[in-house]
Amino acid sequence: MENDTVFKALADEHRRTLLDALFRQDGQTLSELCDYLPHMTRYGVMKHLNVLADANLITTEKVGREKHHYLNAVPIQSVYERWVSKYAQPFAQTLTGLKALLEDSTMTDKHIMQIFIQTTPQKLWQALTSGALTKLYYFGSEVESDWQPGSPYHYPMPGGGNFVEGEVLVSDPPHRLVTTFLPVFQYPDGTAPQSTVTWTIEQQGNTCKLTLIHEGLDMNDEKTPDLIEGWARITSGLKTLLETGNPLQLNA
Repeated sequence: MENDTVFKALADEHRRTLLDALFRQDGQTLSELCDYLPHMTRYGVMKHLNVLADANLITTEKVGREKHHYLNAVPIQSVYERWVSKYAQPFAQTLTGLKALLEDSTMTDKHIMQIFIQTTPQKLWQALTSGALTKLYYFGSEVESDWQPGSPYHYPMPGGGNFVEGEVLVSDPPHRLVTTFLPVFQYPDGTAPQSTVTWTIEQQGNTCKLTLIHEGLDMNDEKTPDLIEGWARITSGLKTLLETGNPLQLNA
C-alpha cells in the first residue's frame, strides 16, 4: 500500500515538477516552489505539497516563520529496490531517473529524510544503538559505544577499519540521538570532513516516525551522493528488520 501512495503521488506532472525543483535545490520554501508553477495558486501548490508529504516523498522543517521542504529519498529507494531492480527491463524505462535521483546531490548542506516504522520507540532506539542489530542493516557493521554524551562511537567494517566514527553529542533515549559523523571509509588518508547526524524518534499510535537530519554536508563533494544513497539503504533496511524480523535483501 505504501508503494501505491508513492505511485499516485508521482503520477501528477505538477508534483513531479515540485520534486524536480527540490532535487535541483533542496530546502525551498512554499513561496520559492510557487515560482515553478506560475499558473497555479499558492493554495494549489500547497495541496500538491501535502500529497507529496502524505506519500512521505518530502519532509518539512520549520525555520522561523517559514517551512522548508526537503526531498525524502526513502520511498524512492523502496520503489527502486522493490520494482526497478526486479523488473529492470522495461520497467526501469518507465521510472526514468529514480536511481539518478538517489545518486545525484542537491544544493544544500543539509539532508533530511523520514520513515514510518511499525514498532515502539524503545525497540527503534535499541535497533539504532545495538551492534547485534546494526549488523543486520548497516552493511554488516556492529556499532560500538556506550552512547553517553562525550563518548566515542564507531561502525567497524567487517574486513577491518571503520565505516564511520565520531562522538556522541546528545543521547536522550528513546527520543533523540545526536552525533558527529566522520566517514573514514571514504577518506583513508585521514582527511574525512566532520558533519552532524541527528536521529529523532516520535511515537504516533503503533507507529514511530524516524527523522534523520544530516547537517554540514558538502554537496559539491563527489562522495556525498554515495552517503545519501547509503542513508536510504540503511533506513530501508532498518524498517524491514523491525517490521518483518528479516534483513532487507539488497541487490549489489
